[in-house]
Amino acid sequence: MKYRLLVVASLSAWTLLMLGGGLTFAHHSVAATYIHGKSVKIEGTLKELIWRNPHSFIKVEAPDEKGEMQIWIIEGAAPGQLAEQGLTTNRLRPGDHVILTGQPGRIAEDHRLLLETVERPSDGFKWKGPAAGLQ
Repeated sequence: MKYRLLVVASLSAWTLLMLGGGLTFAHHSVAATYIHGKSVKIEGTLKELIWRNPHSFIKVEAPDEKGEMQIWIIEGAAPGQLAEQGLTTNRLRPGDHVILTGQPGRIAEDHRLLLETVERPSDGFKWKGPAAGLQ
């Protein structure tokens, strides 16, 4: 009876560790989503800022490599991290003409970038994030 209880308790603990450990690794890999070491530059109109955890997003309407207008999704860090680095919702507004660089997504048709830099030519605002140093 004691042996059976020990086996059940051990299996239960092992199961909980495996399930809980899986959640730790559930976060996506940047290397699996974006092409490390390559940078793409887009220039267009900022359409939307999505400041949320765990990642913020910037939507920009800009031409693709064929010259066709697309909505690009640029993934950034969490809002707190971006704010610590000087990029806040007060710095950028929908309608701003912006130039961004980022590591391109592995699926070109998705028009995704991992945020590296932001420029707003109208007033000279420039921001460089930590992903810019990963090249």
